[in-house]
Amino acid sequence: MNTRDSSSPALFRWQVMTVALLIVGYAGYYLCRSNFSVTLPLIVDELTAKGMSRADAQIRLGTIASIGVFAYAVGKFFSGGVADWLGGRRSFLLGTAGAICFTGLFAMGGGIPLFTLAWLLNRLLQSMGWPGAVKLASRWFSFSTYGTAMGIISLSYLFGDAAARQFMGWLLGQGVGWRGIFLAAAGVMLVIFVAMSFLLKESPREIGEAEPPANPNNLIGENADDAKPVAFKSLLRAFLRSPAFLLVCVLSLGCTLVRETFNTWTPTYFTQVVGLSKAEAASKSALFPFFGGVSVLLAGFISDKLARGGRATIILIGLSLSSLCLLALGNLDFGSSQRVPVWLVSTVAFTLIGPYSYLGGALSLDFGGKQGSATASGIIDGVGYLGGVLAGDSMARISVTYGWHGAFNALAGVELLSSVAAIGFLLNQRRIRLPAPL
Repeated sequence: MNTRDSSSPALFRWQVMTVALLIVGYAGYYLCRSNFSVTLPLIVDELTAKGMSRADAQIRLGTIASIGVFAYAVGKFFSGGVADWLGGRRSFLLGTAGAICFTGLFAMGGGIPLFTLAWLLNRLLQSMGWPGAVKLASRWFSFSTYGTAMGIISLSYLFGDAAARQFMGWLLGQGVGWRGIFLAAAGVMLVIFVAMSFLLKESPREIGEAEPPANPNNLIGENADDAKPVAFKSLLRAFLRSPAFLLVCVLSLGCTLVRETFNTWTPTYFTQVVGLSKAEAASKSALFPFFGGVSVLLAGFISDKLARGGRATIILIGLSLSSLCLLALGNLDFGSSQRVPVWLVSTVAFTLIGPYSYLGGALSLDFGGKQGSATASGIIDGVGYLGGVLAGDSMARISVTYGWHGAFNALAGVELLSSVAAIGFLLNQRRIRLPAPL
């Protein structure tokens, strides 16, 4: 891990520990988030057994997913500012506590109303986690290693998600019901919460070390490293005046819709169309975050080595390739093959998730520096998850009405439009100095 910003061995050891804690901690968030996707076929079965039609059950659960994403999006707009004001550590721990409580509440539910309330509150509180992680990264790492550091931390929601899905797939294979899986997720998250409460530190200053420098080209200005927090209104004004920042928000809108669709519906697609068992579908769905994690590591490392416009170039290439994969999923006849559609889904992850990780990660740090990084991340992710709202109810309706071929073709259209925004972002980065990796 090339994140060493100082000759101090103590600082380096704490940087490694901080990264490890954030990876494990945010992986726990996904254990309490992917459980809905993994167990969705079982919950559909339960609602069907109670007299609801299968199509209606799928649409209603899709609506719950959309409500959860909307709550997550709304929470992002506020949680970024809260993390910049309250601190990354407190923000991260508050989100962890919320995930534990409301995952347990969902497991107690027996119908749509309580499911909806529990999932809404779960996603709302979880919105505090990632801005908290970004805030912590801004304190612990130099701008010259933002891409690498955030790429490694992003493994939390990729390899962590993959491991969570494998674990839950194993539980399904052992005959554990969906409620048992939710309770297991909450229990693991509780252990993580206790460990992080003792070990996670806000800043190198708490161990007697100086903080590494922020990007000098951030949008906040020369006083970005001052101890006094910058007012939210000033942060917002600086971000909204930047064409580059607005283009990144547009990119987040399209990319998050595609990513959330696969996060929510991959096990269902694998069971309904590919013909996998529920346990196999849960395990195979882990390939999406796994290959996304490989992509993030490569993209983060390469972007720190490239000249100006490097991240924008990778975003454009990735989105163009992922749109081709989505067109293949929407239009090719796979016959009885199970392997080809599974690998195409994995390829979408590899081409999409690396570029996606820049948006709420390294680019947010570039835009916001130490004082506004969490706010930048919250706004970018918040806009993105407004698009992600469509991944639940709307994609459920499209898949029921037009089949999964129609759903993938719709997503391909979204990616092609996002590629146009990526071209604009690339031209912007090559024309001006704000912001750019070292």
